[in-house]
Amino acid sequence: MAATSELSTSIAITPPVISTPSRSYWSTVWQRLKRDRTAWLSASVLLLIIAAAVLAPWIAPADPYKGSMIRRLLPVGSPGYPLGTDELGRDMLTRLMHGGRLSLLMGVVPVLAAFVFGSLIGVFAGYVGGRINMLIMRTLDIFYAFPSVLLAVAISGALGSGMSNCLIALTLVFVPQVVRVAESATTQVRKLDYIEAARMSGANAFTIIRVHVLGNVLGPVFVYSTGLLSVSMILASGLSFLGLGVKPPEPEWGLMLNTLRSAIYSNPWVAALPGAFIFVTSIAFNLLADSVRSAMDNRS
Repeated sequence: MAATSELSTSIAITPPVISTPSRSYWSTVWQRLKRDRTAWLSASVLLLIIAAAVLAPWIAPADPYKGSMIRRLLPVGSPGYPLGTDELGRDMLTRLMHGGRLSLLMGVVPVLAAFVFGSLIGVFAGYVGGRINMLIMRTLDIFYAFPSVLLAVAISGALGSGMSNCLIALTLVFVPQVVRVAESATTQVRKLDYIEAARMSGANAFTIIRVHVLGNVLGPVFVYSTGLLSVSMILASGLSFLGLGVKPPEPEWGLMLNTLRSAIYSNPWVAALPGAFIFVTSIAFNLLADSVRSAMDNRS
């Protein structure tokens, strides 16, 4: 009876354990991003630039192709032309808004294509291993013998000028970099115990890669790819500046820098506007990529 009384007393005074649901990984990442002011600032700048580029056909104040030699190279703040006019008298505000469409397209599409193809090649090479891995990686190492800028110029020069060839050249520049990251992550993952357990249970290679490998590999590859967006923007603008990208009279920030370079002494503020937009956009991409990288780092 005494033992029973002591047991009932201990049960009565034991406080109840309240289980709280653990937050998932992505909710933790989102919480970190919400507290990051740099991420919010850079994302706001990018959203503003993207919105202006997407809505340019409806909100732009003028025709981006219509010029007037009478109004050429008007300074910033001129009546009816808040950002002045270019060397052919075309409204700079309109040209910059429309130019953002091509500049953003040429900056994002190569990185997205490199993410897809590079991830597939890297995961395959990392999971198979052996001589196939060595053959793929040593072949792609040839691209590392050249700087990215020189390689992009060489491929674009070989393919010829034009936006499509510029996109192909930039994709070929970024694919080896993404492959290396995906291959390294896959090599580490395929050595883990649960991958070996899945293999021993009879699962085929495609199922193991789809279910177990991709979920652990695509995160680091995605984080690395976001850091390439700013590089892609600069390289794409540089190719257009050299005449290897978008052709006139299409509005594109790199091409606008090229056509306005003769006005750098007579009207420097107008000539510097496309470069300023390239700088702000690339910096915003870079800061946002750093914030995403920090938020997805479990060690933080």
